[in-house]
Amino acid sequence: MVGKTNDKHFAAGIDDYVSRIGHYMPFSLITIPELKNTKALTEEQQKEKEGELILKQLQPSDTLVLLDERGKMLRSVEFAQWLTGKQLTSRRLVFCIGGPYGFSKTVYDRANERLSLSTMTFSHQMVRLVFTEQLYRACTIIKGEPYHHE
Repeated sequence: MVGKTNDKHFAAGIDDYVSRIGHYMPFSLITIPELKNTKALTEEQQKEKEGELILKQLQPSDTLVLLDERGKMLRSVEFAQWLTGKQLTSRRLVFCIGGPYGFSKTVYDRANERLSLSTMTFSHQMVRLVFTEQLYRACTIIKGEPYHHE
């Protein structure tokens, strides 16, 4: 994800879900620092610079999934099924939350898939919390635990 989570309430929730996810699978968050002195940069230049930092974190065999408003939408149960399939076919699954202007063309070109959490737009702070909760929810669905009710 690009930029740290500044809101302490969101950070506490994210930390809680990251801890819970760790009981089911190896999981870690990597935060790419926000760019400095961006006033002199266009949105496109900012996306390019962030994109370079994102791509540096990847290994050639990684499956890169962008969390993107134009991505495929899945219900929680469908996401759990999707995740199960990816765990069988991917060496390392990397989910990416971009910066305030989204992703550069080079990141889109490198991506294997795009998923959308909603047709609505959320703050980057909130997307992190929603995503970690959904990943935890998928883990509990896969294990048949009672967290998710359908």
